[in-house]
Parts: sequence; structure tokens; C-alpha cells
Amino acid sequence: MAVVAEETSQGRFLGMRVSPLDRRRIENFTRNRRGFWSLWIFLVLFFVTLFAEFVANDKPVLVGFDGGIYSPVLVNYPETTFGGDFPTEADYTDPFVQELIAENGWMIWPPVRFAFDTVDKNLGRTAPSSPDARHWLGTDDQARDVMARVIYGFRISVLFGLVLTIFSSIIGVLAGAVQGYYGGLVDLFFQRFLEIWGGMPVFFLLIILAGILTPSFWLLLGLMLLFSWTALVGVVRAEFLRARNFDFVRAAKALGVTDRTIMFRHVLPNAMVATLTFMPFILNGSITTLTGLDFIGFGLPPGSPSLGELLNQGKNNLQAPWLGLTGFFTLALMLSLLVFIGEAVRDAFDPRKTFR
Repeated sequence: MAVVAEETSQGRFLGMRVSPLDRRRIENFTRNRRGFWSLWIFLVLFFVTLFAEFVANDKPVLVGFDGGIYSPVLVNYPETTFGGDFPTEADYTDPFVQELIAENGWMIWPPVRFAFDTVDKNLGRTAPSSPDARHWLGTDDQARDVMARVIYGFRISVLFGLVLTIFSSIIGVLAGAVQGYYGGLVDLFFQRFLEIWGGMPVFFLLIILAGILTPSFWLLLGLMLLFSWTALVGVVRAEFLRARNFDFVRAAKALGVTDRTIMFRHVLPNAMVATLTFMPFILNGSITTLTGLDFIGFGLPPGSPSLGELLNQGKNNLQAPWLGLTGFFTLALMLSLLVFIGEAVRDAFDPRKTFR
């Protein structure tokens, strides 16, 4: 992918003005073909799973009935809307409801006609069942469609990892900035605290806390945030320790510029290079930890679409190898793409390549 030629001293990339340094970094990133295509593949997969309700659902995307247009994916409609007898939500998998709609309208179904929690009552075989035309990746031991659970599980894993990475990076950057900029006793006591905090058996503590408290998405996120924020502290601290004695920092102090302005306007941009390089790998670790907790039953609430729970089902149902293989290849693809993207980002910010 070529970058548009520069205008005077500035260039444009995707319609935005970029400096020569940023343009060079973009060129370095796109030159890494493996990382560049991994980014596009990951973005396409993530974009598709963001709209999982429109891809895998037991409700139609659109229903045309008696001159009206309805979207059951977004709104719950009672059966009486389509001429039924009950005021409860319509069951679109019921042949009776389908006949009512077919008489005076039409339905557009998602590509996968099962949600992550849909139990196929018309399976006709013992669950877990092998892949077929109805269930592309088979069903699990509760007769739920594996393809739908993979789509929803991919989304929740990536969203969980992204949220955890963003919050832990913010806390880690702030802690490392304060520690490195002020140094002295602040740095000394903070380092001793990090040594104690980092020496704790994190995974076992997460298991204990998750076993005591009722698991949920945000509770699990908060518990993991308690220990994941330390990943960037050392990197940011080193950058601030190196930059706090630079001439431009001393000049800013002599001019009366506040410490907060110096830290976040002048020194932090130098530390963000290392931070951005590490973030894809932190995201990888967050997803792996969530999968491990789900695998042993201390992760997301029971019934949630989880790749770790799918791997656990594969372990418990060795006669159904498609369960374990599907979970393995999904995780392998996701984590490999993120590693390749991280390597490309690292090359993009490598000063030996940027200033060559």
C-alpha cells in the first residue's frame, strides 16, 4: 500500500495530514506484509462479529407482514402482532408462527439461524452432533450451535481484551510517569510495592476471588485490572527517567512550566512509542487469561458464549473432536493475528528503520 506523495513538508494518508515521521512509520508498517494483512483480516473478523445478532440469530433480521416492516433482531414483538393468540414474544422458530407470517408476508433470516443460547429442539440426534448443513460446525453437548457460539465468543473475547488493555494501559502509563518523573523516594517506594504486587500468584488469586464473588463481565474485568496495569509501568518509568534530565525539560522547569504540563505534553509522547508497541501483546495476554479462567469455570457467567468454555466441552467430550478443534483454531487464529500486528507495530516504531 503506497502512501500519497507529500505536499511541501507534509503528506496525506487516508485523507489526513501526517508528518514526515508518521508517514515513515506508516510505510514501515505497510512494508511488513504479514502484519499489514493480519490487521485487515482481524478488522474484518471483528467488524463481522460486532454485528453478531445480524449474522447468527434465531430471529429474522427483517419481517414484512401485512404492509409493515419489522425488525425482530432489534425489537421484541408479541405473537399477536402477526395474528397469533399469545401476547408473549413470538417464537419465530415455531412452525405455526412461520405459517402466520408466510400467509401475509415474508422473512429474511441471518446466515446462521441460531443464537449463542439457542437449543435446537429438532436436532434429531444425540448432542453433541457432528457438523452438517444445518449446523456448520456441529453442536455442543447442550444442542447449541457451535458456529453461533464461536461468533459471539470471538466478539466478547476481543471486547473484553480491548477494554482491559485500554484501562490497564492508562493506569500503567500514569503510574510509570509519576514514578519516573519524580524519582527519589517516590521511585524507591513504588518499586518495592511493584516487586511485592508483581510477585503474587495472579492466576490463583483470580480463581479465589472469582469463586467467592458472583461472576460477571465487569466484575471479572475489575479483578483482572487489579493485576494487569503493572505491564507498562517499567517501560514508561524508564522513558521518564531518561527524559527528565534532558535540556528541554530543564528549560521548561526554568520557565515555570508545571510538572503536569511537562509530563504529559513534552515527555509522555516519547514514552507512548514503547506503549503502543506493547499494547497488542497486552491484548493477547488479556484474551488468554480470560480463556483460561473460562476453561476452568471461573470466568464469565455460565451460559455465556466463551471460547474457554468451548475448549472445556472439547475436553469433556473427546468423542466430539470438532468442539476442541474449533476452539483451538479460533484462538490460534485470533492470537496469531494479534502477534503479527504487534510485530508490525514494533517495526513501525523502530528508530533504526524510521530514521534510516
